[in-house]
Amino acid sequence: MINGGHVVIHSRDAEADRAFFRDVLEYPHVDAGGGWLIFKLPPAEIAVHPTDGPGSQELYLMCDDVDATVADLTAKGVEFTRPVTDARWGRVTGFRLPGGGEVGLYEPRHERATEL
Repeated sequence: MINGGHVVIHSRDAEADRAFFRDVLEYPHVDAGGGWLIFKLPPAEIAVHPTDGPGSQELYLMCDDVDATVADLTAKGVEFTRPVTDARWGRVTGFRLPGGGEVGLYEPRHERATEL
């Protein structure tokens, strides 16, 4: 049976992004060999959204209080790419990884599947 998921982030600066997850977000990790870090994520959900264009994937991290999380990460030097906005499903923003990628951050207003 399937017992987990594995998210892959392709990065122009993998070392910097690994350091970000290790040092800024303080995610627990294992070294799979040669400094190849694999991070433990908080409980996760998956959603499938319709599109008229090509399929794509996005990574959103969830938090209980987006304003407090933005303040904490900003104090650690994280660059936010858009202001916090209200959506029907939550309060959302995004931040830049050191390698150039963007990660979404949101405070859900919907029932969370992680509670199942």
